[in-house]
Amino acid sequence: MRERDPRIVLGLHRSRYERRILTSALDLGINAIDTSFNYHGFSAHAALWAVGRDLLPHFKLSTKVGFFPTSGQAEHSLDPGRLRGAMERTNCDLGRAPDLVFLHNPEQSLTGAGSSSATQDKLGMACAALAAAAAEGLCGGWGISSWDPRPLPSLVDSTTPTPDVVMVRAGLTARIDVLEAAESLAARWSLGTAQLWGMSPFGGRATDPLWGKVDPRVFIQDPAEDLSPVQAAFSTAFQLPRVGRVAVGTDNPSHLRELSAALRYEANADTLLTYRRLLRERTARQPA
Repeated sequence: MRERDPRIVLGLHRSRYERRILTSALDLGINAIDTSFNYHGFSAHAALWAVGRDLLPHFKLSTKVGFFPTSGQAEHSLDPGRLRGAMERTNCDLGRAPDLVFLHNPEQSLTGAGSSSATQDKLGMACAALAAAAAEGLCGGWGISSWDPRPLPSLVDSTTPTPDVVMVRAGLTARIDVLEAAESLAARWSLGTAQLWGMSPFGGRATDPLWGKVDPRVFIQDPAEDLSPVQAAFSTAFQLPRVGRVAVGTDNPSHLRELSAALRYEANADTLLTYRRLLRERTARQPA
């Protein structure tokens, strides 16, 4: 087993919840898992316990609450009682308290939710519910995971509970307004790099044909000849925005090994500044 490296979080997002990916992660020194209450048809936690209950003590475990089953589908809610109930069930299904619970995509229930003060109160009460659960031992800490953080910075003020971690989209497929909103949200709470996590570094799947058509290696400082485009894209994701960890989903131990090897490369800061400027200029030229 390698020395632990906290920069990669194994995301069990579209996972089949197989034991081999858990053991492979531990062999690579990856000891963090991210899942969600609603994944795997709302059975992710039970499935994880079933295949790896003896391994779970070796992992830091984060999960998410915010989506709930209804009439054969999923609906989003920030109701504090429903969030609390999901966290209680999470503890039962996992046989332990998760180390971190994220409020899952709160923007789903905030966009078009009425006046700004009512929307702000809605977010604040949901955050307070998670903060209270953490204080009571239902989880080790809490955070916000947002696919589209653009509505959130304007809703945060000094009365909003401060999360331990914020997780946002990262990498070359993230739009400039999403990147800047993520940075603005973290700044609202004075969160450092270690408290900002990235997710979806490939914008979906690393096997997307996109990564055979573009060359992310141009963003890497001193790339080796055998550096793959996928590795370069992954390394770059740590700087778009600047995050301390990146959650990446896979069931493939070889892919996880490839990403772990990519951590020895650093993105070129000057090249990324130019890239961000070009993205900003392109967005400004587009019609509203």
